[in-house]
Amino acid sequence: MGMFKMREPRKFNHKYIFVDERKEKLDKIVESAKRDLGMLPPREEGYSERLHGAFSAENSHVARRKANGTRITTRVAVAALIVCVFLLCYILRGVFVF
Repeated sequence: MGMFKMREPRKFNHKYIFVDERKEKLDKIVESAKRDLGMLPPREEGYSERLHGAFSAENSHVARRKANGTRITTRVAVAALIVCVFLLCYILRGVFVF
């Protein structure tokens, strides 16, 4: 019965290499709170702030994917491919071939 058993896929766990947005946001909140209380001196803009997001802003496909948020699933792609093959067979021979 191993042939009919659906295996559960491996979980996807993506770790950002260059940016951990959640950690950066938390650090900025803590730092701004300390600055408001006078525990830290006024902040100067550094190199990392100017560099952050500079490369992804230039890539329009990355910006579109982040804005859109939807992707074609594998099942939809396979179904579309099968429909295209049947349509091609119908056009070339005039009837469906099974």
